[in-house]
Amino acid sequence: MRRDWRETVRIATDLALLGFLVGLAALPLVTAGAAVVAGSAAVHHHLEHDRWPTARACWTTFRRALAPGLLAGLAVAVAVLLLVVDVLAVRTGTVPGGAPLLALTVLLAAAGAGYGAVAVVAVGADPEHRWRAAVSALPGHGRAAAAAAGVVLLAALLAALVHPVLVPVLAGYAIFALHVVTRRLSPATPVNAL
Repeated sequence: MRRDWRETVRIATDLALLGFLVGLAALPLVTAGAAVVAGSAAVHHHLEHDRWPTARACWTTFRRALAPGLLAGLAVAVAVLLLVVDVLAVRTGTVPGGAPLLALTVLLAAAGAGYGAVAVVAVGADPEHRWRAAVSALPGHGRAAAAAAGVVLLAALLAALVHPVLVPVLAGYAIFALHVVTRRLSPATPVNAL
């Protein structure tokens, strides 16, 4: 179905607002995982039904994702901290390997971010889906994970280039892009069957 330009602008505005809401909900940091899952579920609902979910449905998804999201957010924070320590150790020469090891580390981190993003899409497609089940189903989704890694890297690059006030807008667009590339590049298995 071809959309009118006003409909496209409305959806773009809605995604920007979604990004701000996800950023606001993630401010306490312990709620970051639940905020991303609720945002992902909202995007999935919009793609499936061509309308946004109700505030009550989003709140319910957010509440149910608090405990699992806390654990997932903690795992991501630890992984990022270890990655930063590793990159700094290689760059300063504390660990031998130089540029090849640094490139390999960044490549593996990008792959991990891609698979993590596909897991977020899977959990957003079915919020009752367990994180562990989503992660265990990832090995067959290499193309989608590679594309998701590209989306994450592009969003990170844009976040470094735009005014800090606009960074939350990128979250809404990135979640939307992750859903689109995962839908197109995943195997014949539907996203919610990940």
